[in-house]
Amino acid sequence: MSAKPELTDRARHFLKVLIERYIRDGQPVGSRTLARDADLGLSPATIRNVMADLEELGLVTSPHTSAGRVPTVLGYRFFVDSLISIRPLKSRDIQRLEKQLGGEAPQHLVESASRLLSGITHMAGVVMVPRHDQVVIRELQFVHLSNTRVLAILVTSQGEVLNRIVETSRVFTRRELEQSSRFINEHYAGHDLETIKQSIVREMNQHRRDMDRLMEEALTIADRALQVEEGEDDFVVTGQTNLMDFDELAQLDRIKELFEAFSEKQEILHLLERCSQARGVQLFIGEESGYGPLEKCSVVTAPYRVDEKVVGVLGVIGPTRMAYDRVIPLVDVTAKLLGAALKSG
Repeated sequence: MSAKPELTDRARHFLKVLIERYIRDGQPVGSRTLARDADLGLSPATIRNVMADLEELGLVTSPHTSAGRVPTVLGYRFFVDSLISIRPLKSRDIQRLEKQLGGEAPQHLVESASRLLSGITHMAGVVMVPRHDQVVIRELQFVHLSNTRVLAILVTSQGEVLNRIVETSRVFTRRELEQSSRFINEHYAGHDLETIKQSIVREMNQHRRDMDRLMEEALTIADRALQVEEGEDDFVVTGQTNLMDFDELAQLDRIKELFEAFSEKQEILHLLERCSQARGVQLFIGEESGYGPLEKCSVVTAPYRVDEKVVGVLGVIGPTRMAYDRVIPLVDVTAKLLGAALKSG
């Protein structure tokens, strides 16, 4: 990313006022409008000179159809990083959000969080389904199906039930499967899937020679049962049609491309995965996302945690002229509340 432009206090003020006006109205901002909004008693000619400087720095641009200016991606980035003050949500608003999420069953929380973000922002709300390799396992049970097929039932700390059918090397009796389940639960319950899988592989490699055959087979079954299928992780998105209300996104070709991106999911999922490494809120403006269909959009995300481990990411996708000072704290708080709701569920 290029170095941040050096601006005078006057230029910073005018850039802030211009972007706030454009976010509110969605129309190019002319010098006369800016003179009135800035309330500095300067002539339109003086303001035009300042705007010319901002345009030369790449912070604003003039659409062909208007003498007014609109922000560029660089302008929005400067605005978000240097000019706005993020106002924390009020206690009553946080309590309202907490109440809306707190009454949901664990399996419905992800969809509810997505719907909540969409409803409040009038944009698209997106929430990754919790990654199973990061989910804490409370209990694992083995059930005989037929011949060498065993059903592994995984119960997570959030009450979610995951089922896997495993092909075993021999036929197990009911008693053997009960013993195997008991062994796995005594040694591994309370850990996330990834930790359990690593422990099982380590145990099998280190102690295979001295291990009781049944316990060795129990670890083998568990190892197969805990494999998360590629592509199983997904996300829920609601409010896509809200994006049609913004003129800059409503062109047929652009909205079609956006809807196809939501449908195919893979690239957006990769973007969310990148965000899972962030400590807090992360923001991609326009082409910063590196994904063509989102080049006219901004994506505001935050990871959500259960037991201090990141299990997913949620966020809002909307036009670049979104109200960042309102969306950023909303995404941040919703991520914290979703993690707390999943843990308590």
